[in-house]
Amino acid sequence: MGDEDRWFAGIDTSTPNLARMHDYFLGGKDNFAVDREAAEAVLAIAPEVRVMAQEHQAFHVRVIRFLLEQGITQFINVGSGLPTVLNTHELARSLVPDTRVAYVDTDPVVLTHGRAILARAPGVSVVEGDVMRPAELLADPDLRQVIDLDQPVALLLFVVLQYIPDSSDPWARVAELRDALPAGSHIVITHVVFDSRPEVAEPIVALYRTVLGHDQGRARTREQVLPFFDGLHLVEPGLVYVREWRPDSPFLFERPEKAWMIVGVGRSGEPPAEGRSAGE
Repeated sequence: MGDEDRWFAGIDTSTPNLARMHDYFLGGKDNFAVDREAAEAVLAIAPEVRVMAQEHQAFHVRVIRFLLEQGITQFINVGSGLPTVLNTHELARSLVPDTRVAYVDTDPVVLTHGRAILARAPGVSVVEGDVMRPAELLADPDLRQVIDLDQPVALLLFVVLQYIPDSSDPWARVAELRDALPAGSHIVITHVVFDSRPEVAEPIVALYRTVLGHDQGRARTREQVLPFFDGLHLVEPGLVYVREWRPDSPFLFERPEKAWMIVGVGRSGEPPAEGRSAGE
């Protein structure tokens, strides 16, 4: 993707974009100079953000595998971001070929790329939707075309809630989604927290507010993220740093707090045999 033209497919490339910044952190090419400049400003404050993005990708692989083992074969990926080499439907279908996936986002950059690349596959849809409007999101006809809400689903909320301020009460919106999903569904949440790096919380939040031109974003701790799982049964190992969640090797979670993103999987309905309720 070049910078010759200020606009690409009708999208303003003169303003930093979250999805393209994340693509840059992962070493991708779907970003522009303005995104790289903003991303480098973040890295100047917290160089480990690039490693965190990579750890999140590794978690994506592990959690999709886990969910398939629980019998989940349909996924709603909210705030899905730009297509990558590790897309949810490709990961899942490498193990269970008939998996169905709805990618949901509000970002026109993501929707443009997703519809051009992801939506070509049968059983996959790309939907414009907002986690802050649960009823509209779940009622979308393109989503319902591939997702059967009479059967358990996995709702993936990857690094989306951290950009919603407390004043908008994202906890209530997650609860609405929880209540609308059938028993046996799973909600996966990943969220940057600042427990181990409190000194960078305000600089990073302020930077994102500046480069993105709005007041959204919130520096939260693990205890402030935990209530998102109210009414759900947290599966083991609970709400933990990303490196600690079911690592493929015990050697892979050294210094888990160095990647200060926490992740958790909550199950609705009856708890799994190994599960426990949030807060226990």
